[in-house]
Amino acid sequence: MGMSPVNSLQSPRFCGIRTFMRQPAATGETPQADVSIIGVPFDSGVSYRPGTRFGPAAIREASTLLKPYSPELDVDVNESFTIADHGDIDTIPGYMEDSFAAITSSLKPFFASKTLPVILGGDHSISLANLRAVHAELGPVALLHFDAHSDTIPSYYGKPYNHGTPFYWALKEGLILPQHSTQIGIRGPLYSRNALDWPRQQGLRIIMGHEAHAMGLEAVIREALARIGDAPVFLSFDIDFLDAAYAPGTGTPEVEGFTTYEAMTLVRDICSKRRAVGMDLVEVLPDKDVAGITALAGASVVFAFLAAQAAFRGAQPRTAD
Repeated sequence: MGMSPVNSLQSPRFCGIRTFMRQPAATGETPQADVSIIGVPFDSGVSYRPGTRFGPAAIREASTLLKPYSPELDVDVNESFTIADHGDIDTIPGYMEDSFAAITSSLKPFFASKTLPVILGGDHSISLANLRAVHAELGPVALLHFDAHSDTIPSYYGKPYNHGTPFYWALKEGLILPQHSTQIGIRGPLYSRNALDWPRQQGLRIIMGHEAHAMGLEAVIREALARIGDAPVFLSFDIDFLDAAYAPGTGTPEVEGFTTYEAMTLVRDICSKRRAVGMDLVEVLPDKDVAGITALAGASVVFAFLAAQAAFRGAQPRTAD
């Protein structure tokens, strides 16, 4: 790449163009860095509050506060990775299928290369387009999904695509390996008693929020790791996994959730032990965000993921390729 992140001991963190963690902006279409940050500012799939189209910008803004060394994992992401920010994919507001096609085609080159794509949303409907790109290049993957909502409803308002439907269609289209996949933190009132029957019948493990609280972090981590096995992992993190007190800036907030500490611990401890092929961080809604805490939480989860993958890759023997 020939470019380095800005040194925040020399240049104040409130200066400059807002790239993720002040990493260099990509200069070409072909991904060349070890990690590629890609924004998907799309929120036409929301069922309640709109505004997550401004999520990527808010996450980037908050990320300027972050520093590169993780004391929990003893890794420096700048030493482990080259990172480039590729800006945003041009979506088409109001047009679901057209936007999904644009997202999938734009992401395919990233999943076809050796880079690790990190996608900033946007509402959760984009995960279907993201997983279509993953599948096109890498085949089906294990889904590690943190969320207050399962997002496995077949349709909303008589239409198939919405931020509550992406994993229904991901299962239907064979994009994920349900027997290796886990949803963590699902909570809140549901539309019906049998709302989660179908995804469970497909083999998906849904660890409900109250169940995760009762199990404790270590047990959740053990089960998620056991289910993943040696399958490649795609992490999808909806910021409303966090309790509404920690993430007020989101479209469908839920109480009885998780702290930022719990979320960061889960991401660090699972993703530092398995190979990930990418991630998305969705549903940050800046207009409802108190003091920017939701955007900061989102940026921090991305950092935890990067540090975890740096730790995983550092622990792996080098291959000949």
